[in-house]
Amino acid sequence: MTDILIVEDNKELSGLLCDFLRAENYTVSVAESGEKALSLYEKYGARLIVLDIMLPGIGGFAVCRKIREESNTPILIVSAKTEKEDKLNGLVLGADDYIEKPYDIDIMLAKIGGIFKRRYAVDEFIDGDIRINKITRRVYKKDMLLDMTSKEFDLLVLLVENKGRVLSKEYIFNQIWGSDSFSEQQTLTVHIKWLRKKIEDDPKNPRKILTVWGIGYKYESV
Repeated sequence: MTDILIVEDNKELSGLLCDFLRAENYTVSVAESGEKALSLYEKYGARLIVLDIMLPGIGGFAVCRKIREESNTPILIVSAKTEKEDKLNGLVLGADDYIEKPYDIDIMLAKIGGIFKRRYAVDEFIDGDIRINKITRRVYKKDMLLDMTSKEFDLLVLLVENKGRVLSKEYIFNQIWGSDSFSEQQTLTVHIKWLRKKIEDDPKNPRKILTVWGIGYKYESV
């Protein structure tokens, strides 16, 4: 998954921000239109979206609305539109913050760092009898260590971090396997089956990892 998706049609500005972010060891993708941003997000996801408002084609507000319908990914609007109504509209649509252009790069980096610290500094998830430690990459059920492969662990973390959200098979596959496998559906189906055997009380009647027919899977708390 990409750390930051920059949605900006000004190549000079996006390139400059991209350089600063990569120097801070973030992985960054850039989209120059709303359509490209939605396509990249659907395929690869992002931990944070830095979103301009005035874009060719689909505008930034529409992009914000669409993404917020499907996920709680942090959205940081960056725009030359400084009217109160624009700021309120962005925040009402679900943006986490609204920064005016031109901005100070140090303030921008501080805001981005703050978002990552608040949202992603969690090293351990506890959900019922399941405990996941992202540092040690270990999973426990009822305090018993589970024997889990690297791909199973990554798959479980992806599902848990998106608890309650339906993830498409294509999205999951791109996040976990990328282009490393030639058998998308079979590979994913098999790993879901293995994962259920390890964390579900009754793998044949799963209550945590649910199949959403025709789309993909979602994780639910029990």
